Amino acid sequence: MKENDTQKSPWMRGPLAALNDVEGKHVPSGIAPVVDAHVHVFPDPIFKAVWGWFEEYGWSIRYPLMSQDLIRFLLAHGISHVVALQYAHKPGIAQDLNEYMAGLCRRFPGKVTGMATLFPGEPDAEAVLKEAFAMGLSGVKLHTHVQCFDMQSDAMDQVCAICEQEGKPLVVHAGQEPKSPAYKCDPYLLCSADKTERLLKQYPGLKMCVPHLGMGEFIAYRRLIETYDTLWLDTTMAITDFFPLEDDIRLNEMRTDRIMYGTDFPNIPYAWDRELKKLMEHPLTPEAQSNILGENAVAFFNIT
Repeated sequence: MKENDTQKSPWMRGPLAALNDVEGKHVPSGIAPVVDAHVHVFPDPIFKAVWGWFEEYGWSIRYPLMSQDLIRFLLAHGISHVVALQYAHKPGIAQDLNEYMAGLCRRFPGKVTGMATLFPGEPDAEAVLKEAFAMGLSGVKLHTHVQCFDMQSDAMDQVCAICEQEGKPLVVHAGQEPKSPAYKCDPYLLCSADKTERLLKQYPGLKMCVPHLGMGEFIAYRRLIETYDTLWLDTTMAITDFFPLEDDIRLNEMRTDRIMYGTDFPNIPYAWDRELKKLMEHPLTPEAQSNILGENAVAFFNIT
């Protein structure tokens, strides 16, 4: 990691303070059905390791709930559908994670859309993903910061080509933030809006979502969704007034048919509905609000 890059990023240099805000008991009445398009699930041992990392380098987890419990929590609080994500942090575990995800979806029929994962560049990548799709998983989730792959690499091209061929969406953390010294690689070197645009041009049939509104490059990603119909963004943690953002995010001035509501639940340091409350403060038309809350996710993930 280069010293000037560390200075450039004010985020995640050490643990951030949690917010003790009041949580609501239920999704507000009278609004459109809410799909949380960014919820994390893992087998118990991996979840505990992830939370340990956050406690040391990120923030305190407010809801340390295991996978089935966290899904029940969201559904009980009025979330109509959950999109479940996970990522393989090393080669050789993706197949087991995908089987775990498929089993979780079977436990909540019609309520959970599960995404497959892969460690980019690992052997038999195509077979692993096709097996996951055959089990009913709806697309692929990758994380450049954790998995340390370059968005402009043969490994990434392989995943994009498979997803395009199979008609499956790809969710990839391709924004440069939040950057942390605890990562084993420098995300500023691995991902950028320019590298994402190259993939959008090279794979015109691929639907891609970049979470966190492309955190770190908001303006660039705002322009990309205005240019490419195959790109979506999600709001996850970007509109909660938690990170020290330099950009003023105004969802009503963005392409609202390409933005999805997401939270990062349960790996959050504030109330489960903080993101939702902040979203409701934006002066959106009823159609735009409905799109962001659920309709866009239904279209992107092919939720039936």
